[in-house]
Amino acid sequence: MFELAKMDSLLIKSNALLADQSLDIIRPIVEKIDWKDRLIGLLGARGTGKTTLILQKMKKEYGHTGKAIFLTLDDIYFSSSRLVDVVAYFTARGVEAFFIDEVHKYPDWAREIKNIYDQYKKIKIVFTGSCITDIIRQNADLSRRAIQYEMPGLSFREYLEFTGAIRVKSFTLEELLKSHQSIATEMVRQFQPLAHFQTYLRYGYYPFFQENKDTYPIRLEQIVKMTIENDLRFIEGYDPTKSRKITQLFYILATNVPFKPNITKLSEKTGINRNTLVQYLHYLEMARLVNFLSAKGPSISNLQKPDKIYLENTNLHYALSGNNADKGSIREAFFLNQVKNAGYSVSLPLKNDFLINEEELFEIGGKNKKGEATTDRLWVVKDDIEIGVLNKIPLWLFGMMY
Repeated sequence: MFELAKMDSLLIKSNALLADQSLDIIRPIVEKIDWKDRLIGLLGARGTGKTTLILQKMKKEYGHTGKAIFLTLDDIYFSSSRLVDVVAYFTARGVEAFFIDEVHKYPDWAREIKNIYDQYKKIKIVFTGSCITDIIRQNADLSRRAIQYEMPGLSFREYLEFTGAIRVKSFTLEELLKSHQSIATEMVRQFQPLAHFQTYLRYGYYPFFQENKDTYPIRLEQIVKMTIENDLRFIEGYDPTKSRKITQLFYILATNVPFKPNITKLSEKTGINRNTLVQYLHYLEMARLVNFLSAKGPSISNLQKPDKIYLENTNLHYALSGNNADKGSIREAFFLNQVKNAGYSVSLPLKNDFLINEEELFEIGGKNKKGEATTDRLWVVKDDIEIGVLNKIPLWLFGMMY
């Protein structure tokens, strides 16, 4: 009887969360997910809105019909109870869809979800997990069954929609390069991009900016701390006693980005041996705290160091450096972040700042930036301008790509 009461408490929590969930703004990634699949994984960094998105989908599709339930696996209930038993209980009572949050915090989650998927042929499972979640290592059979998506932070375009400034469609890189002047001209008629852009760079990447901008930097520091101290420990082979060293490494990077890694000097400064240090850099990249940039060629392995390291987004720059954040670093970090999140490959060319899809070269700078006309594929990306001309494109416009 006591066990049944605990089961019913899970449903009560689910209903309460569903009732409170707003549907006013739903991020466009919801349209990119093929919800017909029976097993869907939504991965991403802390604070990017994964929980909100699956609650919105659940509310929109199932409402309060009792055919779906939201479960979070960091609930104390699951410290002594099995997910498979909960699914069996609610399936027998007509639940058809399970929206499961924070799967990486549940021991042996991949095996249980795989078994549930195989046993119950008519139910749907949508789960969220940290971006460090490696399903292939957890369970190769599950990785073949689950369709995975990654949820980044807000683009500049999404931020504008969240704030009510403007609502516009996203543009591909090809569209921007071909028609940037007409696209920017039309948008400038509707709002002032530069004023909003500066605010976005400081506060707009994580959806919780709406709650309290004054404490936003504090929350970002907490995200960094919790990611390193809590999330990284779910990586196979990770030693949680080293979290202090990784935190030290991250803050060294944060105050020196864009950082060209000198592994020997970093090793001396942190007291971390060379091989372990490279592995820690990859942990930070997996956790979406930093972005790697490497020279054109095959993707780097865990045994190689990147050629350049940036903080993953500009909000982290400002939260950790305040008004001392370097403007050039901010510009480059924004460009790299938005282009990578839009799904394009970015590498470090021999000259210029960025090479996209091994075709287009980009130089990033202020409004007086000049780029060498070494090729017709060179684009000069300028901050502090609203509208560009010819091969000169406003920096803010690259925030419209997803």
